Amino acid sequence: MNKSSTIEKLYHEALSVLQELIKVPSLSRQEDKTAVILEKYFSDKNIPVERVKNNLYAKNKNFAEGKKTILLNSHHDTVSPNKNYTNDPFRPLIKDGKLFGLGCNDAGAPLVSLLAAFLYFYEKEIPVNIIFAASAEEEVSGKDGTELLLTHLPKINMGIVGEPTQMKMAIAEKGLLVLDCEASGKAGHAARDEGENAIYKAIKDIQWLEEFSFEKKSKWLGSVHKAVTSIETENKAHNVVPSSCRFVVDVRVNDLYSFEEILDILKSKMKSKINPRSMRLKPSFISENHPLVKSGKALGMEVFGSPTCSDMALMDFPAVKCGPGNSARSHTADEFVYLHEIKEGISLYVDWLEKLFEN
Repeated sequence: MNKSSTIEKLYHEALSVLQELIKVPSLSRQEDKTAVILEKYFSDKNIPVERVKNNLYAKNKNFAEGKKTILLNSHHDTVSPNKNYTNDPFRPLIKDGKLFGLGCNDAGAPLVSLLAAFLYFYEKEIPVNIIFAASAEEEVSGKDGTELLLTHLPKINMGIVGEPTQMKMAIAEKGLLVLDCEASGKAGHAARDEGENAIYKAIKDIQWLEEFSFEKKSKWLGSVHKAVTSIETENKAHNVVPSSCRFVVDVRVNDLYSFEEILDILKSKMKSKINPRSMRLKPSFISENHPLVKSGKALGMEVFGSPTCSDMALMDFPAVKCGPGNSARSHTADEFVYLHEIKEGISLYVDWLEKLFEN
C-alpha cells in the first residue's frame, strides 16, 4: 500500500475512533470510559498499551535504547457542554463536511490525527523512538494527567502537543498564574461612619492592576496579560461594612518573566495579600533552530506564540503545540471540526516527522 492509500485508510480509522469518543462523556477526571475505548483500539491492533489512571501510552514496535525519543501527546478529556448547544453534544454528527460533537475540535481531532501518525510509523524502521500518549485532566490542569504520566515515561527528548492550532506551530506559550488576593479592613455598621471597608481597599488594588503594565514585551508572546475575574465578600448583610474582600487575578506570563518576578512586583505595589494557587504552569519556549521547528518550517508551516496554556507547560523538554482544528471553536456551542482538517492534519504530521528523521 502506498503512502497516500495508507493515510486515507488511517484517516477513516481516525474518524471512526473520534466518533466513538464523542459518544461517551469524558469530562476532566471522568475520562475512564474514553480510556477504555482507546485501550480496546490498541488491543484490537495487538499493540501493547500502558494505562496510568486515565492516561494511556504506547511505544513504536522498534523502540530501542540509544535513540532519541519524541512524544506525541494530546488529551481525551473535555469541558462540560456549553449551555447553548443546539445539537446533542454526545452525538457525532457529520454535516456539510464537518463533524460536530463535544471535544471533536478540542482536542479530539489532534488526538486521533497524532494517533494515526503514530500508527503510520509503528512498524517502520525509523531513526527515533515514538511514544503516543493520550492524557487526562488537561482542561483542569489536573495533577493526574500529563504531570503524572510523564513520571512513568522514559527520557523524552522532544514533543508535539496536539491542540487545535490550524496546523501552525506554537513555539512559545504563555504561562498561567492564578492569584487569590484578599484586602483586609474592619467591620462596622454601614449607617454610621464605622470600620474600614475592605471593598474600597480592594478596589484601589484593582484599579492599580488595570493601569499597570509590565515592561518586558516578548517577540512571540507579547506583554504579560492580567485580568481580575471575580470579587466577593463573606458578608451578605446590607448594613455591615465588610472586614474582608477577596478577588481573583488571572495572569498570563510571557517568557521574559519568572513567576517569582511577577509576584515580587505585585507584592511590592499592592496592599492586598496575594496567594498563588499554583506555580506549575510556566511559560514555555522552543528555539526556532530546534530540528522539530526547522523541519516544520521546511514544509511551510507557520510559527506563532500562543496566549493560551496547554500541557506543554508541564514538559521539561523542547516541545511544539500543533494540531488540526481551530482554537476559536474550543468550548463553544455546537463545536465542530472540518473533516478535511483531520485528513490534512494526519498527512502533515507524517510529512513533518519524516522531515525530522532526515535531520
